[in-house]
Amino acid sequence: MAEIRNVFDIGTRALSAQMLRLNATASNLANAGSVSGTAEGAYRALRPVFVVDEAAPGSGLTAPRADRIVQLDRDPARMFRPDHPQADADGYVYEAAVEVEEEMVEMLEASRQYQNTLESLSTLRAMMARTLTMGQ
Repeated sequence: MAEIRNVFDIGTRALSAQMLRLNATASNLANAGSVSGTAEGAYRALRPVFVVDEAAPGSGLTAPRADRIVQLDRDPARMFRPDHPQADADGYVYEAAVEVEEEMVEMLEASRQYQNTLESLSTLRAMMARTLTMGQ
């Protein structure tokens, strides 16, 4: 991503980070309850990993950046459903390792942080516009 030059660059990166969190959460919720015939093939929840970039050493300007997206290390639930078309030879299917309640909390937190960042940028923009009209 582009270099960090001002508070708007920081805000843009923060909004992008929260949008990535929301997209990962949406993917997790969409796959909750899905099943697979193998434990390895079962869906596992995704989480973005963020790092902090500094504009210049000692500048104090930092912004988040998505480094990668990782799968959580959770075992899928093994359920006995011999009538299911994806059941293995023993009659088991493996349900996605997604906790719906946890994902809902993640979604609420990310959306609130997105809203807070957007409100901060809007307030800053309004203050800058007012400052420019003060001398008229």
